[in-house]
Amino acid sequence: MKIKSFLVSLRKASFDVDTQKNLRLLCPRISDATMFMPFKFKKFIVISCLLVNWTDIMAIEEPNYLSMLTEEGFEVRKYEGYFIAETYLEGSFDFASRSGFRKVAAYIFGKNKNTDGMSEKIEMTAPVTVKPKQDGWFLHFVLPADRTKEDLPIPDDRDVIIKRVKPHLAGSVTFSGFTTENKIEEYTDKLMDWLARKDFKIIGPKQIARYNDPFTLPWRRRNEIIFEVEKQN
Repeated sequence: MKIKSFLVSLRKASFDVDTQKNLRLLCPRISDATMFMPFKFKKFIVISCLLVNWTDIMAIEEPNYLSMLTEEGFEVRKYEGYFIAETYLEGSFDFASRSGFRKVAAYIFGKNKNTDGMSEKIEMTAPVTVKPKQDGWFLHFVLPADRTKEDLPIPDDRDVIIKRVKPHLAGSVTFSGFTTENKIEEYTDKLMDWLARKDFKIIGPKQIARYNDPFTLPWRRRNEIIFEVEKQN
């Protein structure tokens, strides 16, 4: 399905045959009777389906890794190296998440200068990751795998820096819903216990990774707690 043309077709006074076919792809269980409902009701159904299925429709690049071990939501991964755009903020987790996101998002949306001195947009990736550091937080976006240090544009904001993350092992646990303080603490404890039982030693700070936009319904959200680890002898 071509999402852009599908969204344009929603502006029409009625749904044509192609739009109806796309709607069935988006909402497989939709009934025939729905197609004859008033336009405003059909449009409401489409918007609801988009909200529920947006993550599946809009595939976003993630860091490359090899899964080494999986078990009921837990995983050990062997990550390839990648570049990140990162900023540091003090304050609460929520404040750092909001303010840090705006700073780094501004970089990838064009607040930068490439080798030609021009502003350049960079593809959005997932996850957005936050990790604690003394009295503050680091927040970073992973940059597309096909970009190199030489061809990445320079941030206009001096608080945003480009760094390379080396290949490493990481342990993770996945959960849905909101990343509240209690939930982060709960899944951090679960991951630490699981890693200890599997003989992996934690060698890096906790990372809170979020893969979805703010409009994703809570039960469809993918969040992770991640630690860099090494195998114990």
